[in-house]
Amino acid sequence: MNFTIYQNISIRYLRVGSVTNSSVLQIGSSGTIQGLSNLYNTGGYTQPAEEAEPIGENPKFQPFVPLSPPS
Repeated sequence: MNFTIYQNISIRYLRVGSVTNSSVLQIGSSGTIQGLSNLYNTGGYTQPAEEAEPIGENPKFQPFVPLSPPS
């Protein structure tokens, strides 16, 4: 079954709160939206990175935005 859809869409203002890797912004009609995800090793790394060291209670390394403790 085939459909032919003619649309005229006028948008004066569009505000998008956030866009993430899995976001889809659709305006109008779409027959199929297929997901695509690519992972590239652009640095040419061959092994995992070293473990990060804990920063402890040093105030120099505290986040600017206070974070809630994990639950």
